[in-house]
Amino acid sequence: MIIPIVDEGLGNSSYLVDLGDGRALAVDASRDLRALRAQTEKHGLRVAFAAETHLHADFLSGALQLAADDRARVLASAAGKRAFDHTPLADGDEVDLGGLTLRALATPGHTGEHLAFVLLDGAAPVGVFSGGSLIVGSAARTDLSGAEHTETLARAQYRSLRRLAELPEETALWPTHGAGSFCSAPPGEKRTSTIGAEKAANALLRAPDEKTFVAELLGSLGSFPPYFSTLPEANRRGPAIMTGEPGVAGLDAGAVRSLRADGAVIIDVRPVRAFAAAHIPGAISIRLRGQFASWLGWLLDPATPYVIVREAGQDAAEVAWQAAKIGYEACAGELSGGMSAWDGPTQSIDLVGADRLEGARVLDVRQDAEYAAGHVPGAAHIELGDLPARAADVPGGPTLVMCGHGERAMTAASLLAGTGHRDLRVLEGGPDDWAEATGRALVDGTA
Repeated sequence: MIIPIVDEGLGNSSYLVDLGDGRALAVDASRDLRALRAQTEKHGLRVAFAAETHLHADFLSGALQLAADDRARVLASAAGKRAFDHTPLADGDEVDLGGLTLRALATPGHTGEHLAFVLLDGAAPVGVFSGGSLIVGSAARTDLSGAEHTETLARAQYRSLRRLAELPEETALWPTHGAGSFCSAPPGEKRTSTIGAEKAANALLRAPDEKTFVAELLGSLGSFPPYFSTLPEANRRGPAIMTGEPGVAGLDAGAVRSLRADGAVIIDVRPVRAFAAAHIPGAISIRLRGQFASWLGWLLDPATPYVIVREAGQDAAEVAWQAAKIGYEACAGELSGGMSAWDGPTQSIDLVGADRLEGARVLDVRQDAEYAAGHVPGAAHIELGDLPARAADVPGGPTLVMCGHGERAMTAASLLAGTGHRDLRVLEGGPDDWAEATGRALVDGTA
């Protein structure tokens, strides 16, 4: 039995394999092991093996935690040179799981030390854990190791995908990266597939030659959070073992003011409407949702202390876990009682409907590909992740900020407000809402 464990926020899947005797194999487990633990408890399993397809850039690995808690044997690429106890594997190495076998396949591309793992029942492949090599409808990006390695790894990715395509067509495909991942994956609900289905429909796998493949893959790459550059080394060294649940300490308003005066950043995780109505001046709006960790890691240096503001109905543990899984553990605490306990000045930002864009200077903060696919005529464009460094490029005066739904736009508006911009408004909705409200067409392209 294969149990996928999906992190919708990061767009990734880990997998739990029931080995039939109370033991299990975990593949690409995150440091946030809550969902995996729920499945092991439900099925009465102990994780005996923890396999890693590559040194992850988008989350801290849970393999070392599983080794500490469950005495799991960590299986990973020898080329990754991990600095903790593990079983180093090279191409063709096999591990007896007790009735099933795991075979390592060197599949460099997404990273240089990448392995795929073929699950064998006897001599027959049941499925392949492909990590960031072959994924549903695409292949994962090859630029995370630096620009100087990008093309070389893209060429390696071409060869790795074709090697995987040699597996029997009925072989199940279990990738780590999926829709919503900044490691590159097309949109869609499917997170698993088969080798045959990908050979029939995956445009990159169907590329006629290496040159075409490289051009198509590199042409599809968008931006990624800066913390992606530091987590592979953190995973190589091994994340710190957690001895309990991460928590958020309570702070009174005076303590929050003192921390802010010393350089702490206020991260307000409340819904957009609550932040718009009233917030602490200088606070950054990052609504608590699946993507919270990505935007926290994109907009804040990991060494910067931060203070959380949330609503009573929001889960402080969810904030702590999302931060912990990307190594953002400089949280100084939270404002006890939320905004009702704040006794200092507040600011607000107007939310407006799609019928209020006419005549406004519009700033669209979506990703490049989203903007190119369709935007409001005349809208300026700066990706949200670039905005901290480019706030000075936004002219003063009335500005309406928009994204796809409103969350990223409010984050952008809060960043602009923190640099002195005033007369800011945020669109409650996105380009499609504007098109529906006005009956006008969106504009394609980046010009």
